[in-house]
Parts: sequence; structure tokens; C-alpha cells
Amino acid sequence: MARDATETRALLIRAGERRFARDGVAGAKLSDIVRDAGQRNDSAVGYHFGSRQGMLTAIVTKHMAAMEADRVVPGPDAALVEVVAAIVDPTAALLATEDGRDFLRIIEQLAAWSGLGTARPNEVLTGTVLGAQLGRLNDLLEPRFGPVLTRERVALLVTFLTAALAERARARENGTRQRLNHERFVQHLVNVLSGALSA
Repeated sequence: MARDATETRALLIRAGERRFARDGVAGAKLSDIVRDAGQRNDSAVGYHFGSRQGMLTAIVTKHMAAMEADRVVPGPDAALVEVVAAIVDPTAALLATEDGRDFLRIIEQLAAWSGLGTARPNEVLTGTVLGAQLGRLNDLLEPRFGPVLTRERVALLVTFLTAALAERARARENGTRQRLNHERFVQHLVNVLSGALSA
């Protein structure tokens, strides 16, 4: 891809992150994203990404790649809380950057997109460390709850996690004082999610 095209694509992704986070995945206008990216051609999103869904996939891929570098799969003897922490920590780390916070607000809207409540997880998880982490979580829960309830619990983990992080991202943008610092917030979130999964 030519340098100009790569730069334009990056500008569009950043503009899309802002608009999808603030106006909603369904509500954001592609024309606003194009304008915010400093582009004049209304078909820029279609040219670079194919569609709104293509742009969303590019945004998810960008942040998944950033998190993958910090993810590890806990060993087979790891406790539930360790597996949950391995999932939560790199995701919560996105709170440190503006584009990360925007992504957390976007992914909250796409929680069902993971497909974890079904037997067909989204292909974006295939071959990823996150996919392996979720598999380890599944292995811990399934003997106790069976496959159907395990899928429901893992899907709820994603829903609760993304909602909590998106709310914290919004609060930070609004300048709302946080009751817990980042480390205590993340530890509390891990404990709450682990407790809910094992209840």
C-alpha cells in the first residue's frame, strides 16, 4: 500500500474510532468520519475499507493486535481468578490512551459480535492469544456448568467487562473523579467477574 494510502487509512481509522465511540456504531455518519479525517472524497471509507463493517473490522483488528502483544495464556493449573486477570489486564490497559478509550466504548456496542454465546465465535478470535485465554476459561467452567451455561457465562463476562471499561472511559473523558485508581479498579473488576463466573 502506498504511503499516502496508509496515512489516509490511519486517519480514517482514528476518525472512525472517535465517531463510533461518541455517536454510536449505528449512528455515526460516514460523511462525518471522512470530513474529520480531512478527506474530501465521500467514498473514502468504501475505497479503503469496503463498508462501515469493514472499517469496524479494521478498528477491532488494530486494537486486538495491540493487546495480543501483552497477552499470555495461563498454565493448565491456573486458578479461575488468574485466567480472568489474564483476560482483563491487557483490555483494561487500553484506558491509558485516547484511541484505546474510544475502542472500549466501541467494543461495548459490539459485545455480542464476539459470538461467544453461540458455538461459533467470531473468526477475529481464531488463532489469537485472547481466543486461547477464553478457551482456558471455558475448560475451567464447562465441567461444572456444562457447555450451554459455560457459553452464556463467558458471553456475560465479555458484556460485563466491556460495559465496565466503557463506563470508565466515558467518565475519564468527562473528567469525573474516579473512586479507585487504575490498579485497584482492575483488581476489583477481576474479583467481581471471577465471583460472578463461579457463582
